[in-house]
Amino acid sequence: MAKNKQLQVKGVDVAILTGQNTDFISLTDLARYKDDRHKDDIIKNWLRNRNTIEMLGLWETLNNPDFKPVEFDGFNEIKAI
Repeated sequence: MAKNKQLQVKGVDVAILTGQNTDFISLTDLARYKDDRHKDDIIKNWLRNRNTIEMLGLWETLNNPDFKPVEFDGFNEIKAI
């Protein structure tokens, strides 16, 4: 993937990576805005969030023809705890 663009969000440079005619925004760069020293914790907490899990499941359903919703159910059960 080529890192060929950037945008600035509230004073933080955010990389835009391009691959196969699709752009991806750097989650690490976005987390830097919240806490530059603990970006990994910001991302881990975001990934545990119930709304994030639901969004990822929906995205996979819409965009991944090989998505296996039965296997994904294990993640949905975790969010209920």
